[in-house]
Amino acid sequence: MTMRTWSPAAVRRGVIGVLVAALVLLTGCASLPESSAPQALGTLDREPTSDGPPPPISGRDPDLLLRDFLQATATPANRHEAARQYLTPSASTRWDDAAGTVIVEKPDTLRESRGGDAATYVIRARKVGELSADGSYRPSDGSMLENKIEMTRVGGEWRIDDLQDGVVMDNAAFAKAYQRHALYFLDPNGTSLVPDLRWISVPPAQRTQRLLDLLLDGPQPALTENVRTVVAPPVALRGAVTKANGDPEEVGVGLGGVRIDLAGAAALPPRDKEMLAAQVVATLSAAEVLGPYVLLADGKALDDRFAANGWSVADIEQYTPDAHLRNKIGLFALRNGTLVQVRETGITPVPGYFGGVNNLQSAALSEDGQLVAAVAADAGRATLMVGSYGGDAFPVAEGGTISRPSWNSDGSAAWAVVDGERVVRAATDRATGTVSQQDVDISALTAVTSALSPRLPITELRISGSGVRAALIADGKVYVAVVERRPDGRYAFTAPQPLAVGLSTRAVSLSWLSGDTIIIAREGNVDPVVTVSIDGSEQVTQTSQNLTPPMRVVSAALDTWYVADSRAVLQLQYGQPVTTEGFWREVPGLTGENVVPVLPG
Repeated sequence: MTMRTWSPAAVRRGVIGVLVAALVLLTGCASLPESSAPQALGTLDREPTSDGPPPPISGRDPDLLLRDFLQATATPANRHEAARQYLTPSASTRWDDAAGTVIVEKPDTLRESRGGDAATYVIRARKVGELSADGSYRPSDGSMLENKIEMTRVGGEWRIDDLQDGVVMDNAAFAKAYQRHALYFLDPNGTSLVPDLRWISVPPAQRTQRLLDLLLDGPQPALTENVRTVVAPPVALRGAVTKANGDPEEVGVGLGGVRIDLAGAAALPPRDKEMLAAQVVATLSAAEVLGPYVLLADGKALDDRFAANGWSVADIEQYTPDAHLRNKIGLFALRNGTLVQVRETGITPVPGYFGGVNNLQSAALSEDGQLVAAVAADAGRATLMVGSYGGDAFPVAEGGTISRPSWNSDGSAAWAVVDGERVVRAATDRATGTVSQQDVDISALTAVTSALSPRLPITELRISGSGVRAALIADGKVYVAVVERRPDGRYAFTAPQPLAVGLSTRAVSLSWLSGDTIIIAREGNVDPVVTVSIDGSEQVTQTSQNLTPPMRVVSAALDTWYVADSRAVLQLQYGQPVTTEGFWREVPGLTGENVVPVLPG
């Protein structure tokens, strides 16, 4: 670790590839619906219960029965009871469905041999993803899967008699049977919620209980040491989860809210109780489990302020991960190497150092607009400059190239990549005005060598609003990593996850859209802007109308996206109904090849 100090004189819802079309109907950028006071209004559209999954079709040929089996494996209830009906009794006993889940694309069922009462088939398909037991998803490298299946006749019907352990699931069936939800944990400071994406397959009436169980189980392993949770032992569910009025039927379906009693929560400090409520309310509301959320601690109100009406989303709004993505300071830009502010009344250089030079290659502002980090170019060298808005700036790092800087949401540090292989963190102490530079350990990014592992150089780096994740472009490919703060005060990037694996061209720029979604600009004329979820399961092509490749920079706030193409800076309003007429609009005054948008973050 190297340290240097300067004292200044004066800052929301398709699996990769072919999964896109199916999954976009199921997921998107999660929103947290609002709620009202408890009113037991009953349940709408109650459906009759079923006695169990439908049996295999009688008289089915073995190849068709095998295809039906690959559809049935997408229903995990009762240890894959639906799929086990396609097995002989002995095969059902031997089959370990918990050995792993592989999601495949367009599986082929190829016959090797077939006699009167026995047949051998091979399932051949391209792997697109893997699902862990906790519901977390990870993209696959597209390698081929080949599983041999032995089949036999039982009572005149074909059944599977021998197969590999684990579940092989057709991606189309996966998209129909599973839904993506976010569990919410807390950043190390307890100030912002951190999404942890999981895929679950349960009836709507069981969704609330399942999400609470997962929340109590804690975050997935990569996040365990890097997030906080109050929904953990000694806190536990006490009694049944019901509607707000105590009705135990169809909890979380339609209106009526939820009532949750948590043992061990009464002894928590007030701050921890609020964080507990934030985790529970955010997790349930994002899954469209409507409030009010009546939270009890050992039989009494968790917080007397909400005893009468329960909690609502508005009560935990300050914790939501998207709160840091609201642009509170307006649009800025680099124009001909100078940092300028863009107003309706015109474009003017900012005061101080950053508005008085003309050699800036990239820049970023802190969320409150008080601090600026920028890369200045001079005589073939790049220098990371950090300073106050309207004041002076100080050199922090130097190299042949330096990536676009990125700020923590609290303005405590700016991050950048020097020469594609050295990540630096420029920490600012607002009380004293000092800036210190620290190297970040990135050895875990390249420690594992596989087809999907990151490879240097790193050309783009963006820190999430919570500060717990980093999105980056390494050798033209997109990844998200966990930002780990070690006991000695050093930082490291760990657990890299590949995203947008199916992109056919290199990524050039990216930005956070929400706590669980990233926007990417890439090379080429076809679909130059896409969005992808942080688990790599959902990739959506965005409109390219009015864009003129090549793309240079993409930057996003919660409601407006900006991109710099070969001609100008353009904007797209997000949150309005998406239609075929949606298009990017040119920002007045920001034209030319030397103009890029600059937003906080």
